Amino acid sequence: MSETAIMKEMMEKARVAQQALEAYDQAGVDALVRAIGKAIYDNGEELAKDAVDESRMGDYEDKILKNKGKAKAIWNHLKDKKSVGIIDRDEEKGLIYVAKPKGVIACVAPTTNPTITAMCNAMFAIKGRNAAIVAPHPRAKAVTIKTCRYMSDAIAELGGPDNLIQCIEEPSIPLTTELMKTADVVVATGGPAMVTSAYSSGKPSYGVGPGNSQAVVDRGIDYNTAAQKIIRGRTFDKGILCTGDQSVIAPADEFDKVMDALKANGAYYIEDQAIVDKFRTALFKDGHINVEAVGRSVQVLAEMAGVDVPEDTKAILLRSNDKDDDVLRKEKMCMVMVVFKYDTMEEAIAIAKKNLLIEGAGHSSVIHSDNMEHIEAMGIALPISRLAINEPCSLSVGGSLVNGFAPTSTMGCGSWGNNSISENLDYHHLINISRLGFTLKDKPIPTDEEIWG
Repeated sequence: MSETAIMKEMMEKARVAQQALEAYDQAGVDALVRAIGKAIYDNGEELAKDAVDESRMGDYEDKILKNKGKAKAIWNHLKDKKSVGIIDRDEEKGLIYVAKPKGVIACVAPTTNPTITAMCNAMFAIKGRNAAIVAPHPRAKAVTIKTCRYMSDAIAELGGPDNLIQCIEEPSIPLTTELMKTADVVVATGGPAMVTSAYSSGKPSYGVGPGNSQAVVDRGIDYNTAAQKIIRGRTFDKGILCTGDQSVIAPADEFDKVMDALKANGAYYIEDQAIVDKFRTALFKDGHINVEAVGRSVQVLAEMAGVDVPEDTKAILLRSNDKDDDVLRKEKMCMVMVVFKYDTMEEAIAIAKKNLLIEGAGHSSVIHSDNMEHIEAMGIALPISRLAINEPCSLSVGGSLVNGFAPTSTMGCGSWGNNSISENLDYHHLINISRLGFTLKDKPIPTDEEIWG
């Protein structure tokens, strides 16, 4: 069958399923959403192993944590939200808000996050009474297909519509392109080429941008605590997340103390630029991250560079040459960070901004500080959609049970990252809202003098 014929058949099934779901009330919808999340939670270990085995990326234990933790966090976030019928009344403005589905959602899943992206976007889609068709990455298609099967089985156990969640079994660029052209909305979580294709599909699209999280360490804090969080943020799932801490920007007069704290927590620091150059050559090819380095162990990275590092090394710290064209300023999807020195907080923020404008503008950063003035200054100055405070970036900005970021796997980067939203993708992005407006009879009408005065 041609790509057009395959997608026509899948789309017809999806539309039948979506129309059936549209008749559900809030309780019925929420029962399905809960079942989807619980299915991935219950099978988190198996899916984690499959993801590592198939993609050859990431860490088994961390993927379990992602599968179970994200399933819990998303359901906890969604379970008390209205998404069916009248969802809000604003008496002061005389408005009633009514939620409507958008239709069939195309969900593109990356090889770096093949289970949770499918689960997350499916939960958001079903919450809005939509159907979902998932396009897996060829390098992780088996585990994404299994993820979708677990979710579909959970829906079936509750007597839900067949084909509410479908997955392309033999993914290809032409088939994914056809999906994006025929769906009602596209959620593209993947590389720049895929996101560009989504925005060129002619359909409303939610894409992501590259990450390059900058970690600024302020003076006067517990450097050991900060170091623990930075190392955890960099090493989580072997560094494949777009939210992973990428750069350490430390005060010059406290630099040795910060480095000692990082080394005490498993970092191996390299200052010699001749050795650093070996990593530049190994990690980047023609200015882009070497795919063979993504999500690999520290020992593999060191072997690629021809450098010996201690067996117990958790992450590699490379001193930047401070040049504007240092390729290490870019996103590194592995357990490597680049290090900078600063004299003033203004300089620290300037370094972070320069790095983000090279790559990663609109995404996320983190500051380890107890100084609210410095925290707010960084939040105001940087072109980012999220700033984590005193947390591992990769474990916080995607949303959790202990912060206010919406739990998600799709991180909008705003116009900085050529994205349509500058926040975490949420269920409300996948619903239409009708507004019923009433005349406010007793509302005072201002005079021209009051309006223009």
